Amino acid sequence: MFGYYLDLALRSFRHNRVLTTLMVLALGLGIGASITTLAVLKLLSGDPLPQSSARLFAPEIDPLGKDSTTPPERLWRDWGNLMTWTDAMNLLHARAAQRQAVMALTQTKLTPQAAGQHPFYSDGVMATADFFGMFDAAFQYGGGWSAQDDENRAHVAVIAGFLNDKLFGGKDSVGQIVRINDHDYRIVGVLKAWAPQPRFYATSLGGRGYGNGDAVFLPLQSAFADKMNPQNVNCFDTGIDANHLDTAPCAWVSLWVELKDAADAGAYKTFLSNYVAQQVSLGRLHHPEVNLPNLMGYLAQQQIVPDDARLQTNLAFGFLLICVVNTVGLLLAKCLRRSREIGVRRALGATRRSIFAQFMVESAMVGIAGGVLGLVFAELGLFAIRQQPAEYASLAHLDPAMFAVTFVIALVASLIAGLLPAWRACVVAPAPQLKSA
Repeated sequence: MFGYYLDLALRSFRHNRVLTTLMVLALGLGIGASITTLAVLKLLSGDPLPQSSARLFAPEIDPLGKDSTTPPERLWRDWGNLMTWTDAMNLLHARAAQRQAVMALTQTKLTPQAAGQHPFYSDGVMATADFFGMFDAAFQYGGGWSAQDDENRAHVAVIAGFLNDKLFGGKDSVGQIVRINDHDYRIVGVLKAWAPQPRFYATSLGGRGYGNGDAVFLPLQSAFADKMNPQNVNCFDTGIDANHLDTAPCAWVSLWVELKDAADAGAYKTFLSNYVAQQVSLGRLHHPEVNLPNLMGYLAQQQIVPDDARLQTNLAFGFLLICVVNTVGLLLAKCLRRSREIGVRRALGATRRSIFAQFMVESAMVGIAGGVLGLVFAELGLFAIRQQPAEYASLAHLDPAMFAVTFVIALVASLIAGLLPAWRACVVAPAPQLKSA
């Protein structure tokens, strides 16, 4: 029976080519706009580490002076989990979590050893040893450094795969020397392609939310001793000595911890509260509030997804709704033009259910055609986005999931559009149509 309905639908399309074209075009435009904005929204709001995000937490404290009137919620929204060097090192060495890592962003100048290559700048991260294990960074060659390397201020480095391709032609470069900011560092590891989107560990450190990832990773204490400048320094007192950030009242490093479950998270938050209370009693800190969001909660707090991206998605789906309403009108017009055909079928014994099914099959075919056209419009829309200067622009692509969602939306939209015309068709009385024939 489905094959029969399919044949009737194809015949109807051939007999009403203009109406069919308008319906497919309307649905295609609405679906294309919706999928384009939905793909961008998914990119911006995605989970950067879906396998471990529930175990990663960002301890947040209030390091501001006693005269500060800034609410903690606003401070954490603006600064994230930034804290002073002293607090970060105290919490790191307390080892109260399964893993913990302190980090800061920097800009590095690399001087290639090969003749004919010129120095260039790359994004760098100064971090402690647990950074790679906590954040699921996979290695192509070698591995990370140890906690002992951190304490010994060892001159070791991990580089990204794309930097290894540029400097060493993709060969195993473990043991090679790379000159960074006029200091020699020995390469101990080369990462595989690794660039969480967004780069959550950098959101409070000055940006780099999206893109190809950071190029160089250095032990925090080694890089700090070599005068590598952090990129985001927030000082909150007068008389700041920028050359002594380890003692200055400035928040410029962030701490992330890995905890097994909710019970461990509760225990760590208690530990954090006790630590802050102790520091308040010593006069170092002045505000007892603490916060411990997990990774996705932290991204929501940092408002990684711009409000205009959500607005554009809502507007696109509003446009799709308008297209569906227009399709309903076109299907109704088509139904009225076929009243005689419907009357004859009813007189020959077709039930209302069969008439309803026939028109719903026809609507579904319009939806599939609209989905194909919508994919074309979506690809054009994403191509246009990739030409924009936005940081995430190069990542705007349709993945298999969004490909499937396109046809689901198209089919659902067309079936919804077809309900009223199908109902109108199945209540057509055969007698008046036969008399008018």
